[in-house]
Amino acid sequence: MNELFPIILDVSSYILILVLVALGLMIVFGMMGVINMAHGELFMIGAYVMVALQDVGLPFWAGILLAPVIVGFLGLLIEAALIRHIYLRPLDTILATWGLSIALKQLVVLTFGPESQSVTLPVDGSLEIGAFSYPLYRLILMASSVLLIGATFWLFTRTDFGLMARAVIARPATAATLGIDTRRMYRWSFVIGTALAGLAGALVAPIISVDPQMGLGYLVPGFLSILVGGAGPLAGVLVGGAVVGGVNNLLAVWISPVAAMITVYVIAILIIRLKPEGIMGGRRAK
Repeated sequence: MNELFPIILDVSSYILILVLVALGLMIVFGMMGVINMAHGELFMIGAYVMVALQDVGLPFWAGILLAPVIVGFLGLLIEAALIRHIYLRPLDTILATWGLSIALKQLVVLTFGPESQSVTLPVDGSLEIGAFSYPLYRLILMASSVLLIGATFWLFTRTDFGLMARAVIARPATAATLGIDTRRMYRWSFVIGTALAGLAGALVAPIISVDPQMGLGYLVPGFLSILVGGAGPLAGVLVGGAVVGGVNNLLAVWISPVAAMITVYVIAILIIRLKPEGIMGGRRAK
């Protein structure tokens, strides 16, 4: 049991970060029809913000506050310069954001170099309960992720902004005739999605290698989480993230990473074949 419990906690922490990444993807795709292939690079930039702020001597927790602001502002610029011209055109957004992802990756390589970077753990030590020991920062990471996921769900289900956002997702033309500024909703939803990616990258920076390729390791599982859970209700991201993240991590430990990814793809294909709208796709939020 002492060996199994850390594995369960590791899987849980991965699932929670994956859900954060997938939430950002879901918000952007659900509202604007934008398949953002650069989402992984925005996640990566959030981690590199932590590297840069560490190099200039700012404390870790200041970086956690600044990373989503910086990445969110970058998202605002991207929306104004590129995304707003291709709303609701998924194929065009794939090509445009794929090119953007390459540009962002090369910019990071030119700025920081291709070598891996690291961020110092802000909290040392482990939580000891009897014979069981687990790193304290990973527990903080899990608690922070739960709070952020809860805050995002609250924003989109319990506020006026969320009500307008869901109206725009369901019936854009009708929402516009009712006086909702759809362009403004698109803009700020994109910013929120990018800020979530940046914050997720900042949170995991101390426990993974920070390098220009790191975004791909979360982008693909993030998309799979949406496909498996369903691209309709936000709750689908939770279900999809649990399935994709849980299977991927557990099988990577028990069998091999390659077998884990193959199994995840097979499960995703089967679910899409049997239920194209995803596990939760047929449901509607009240």
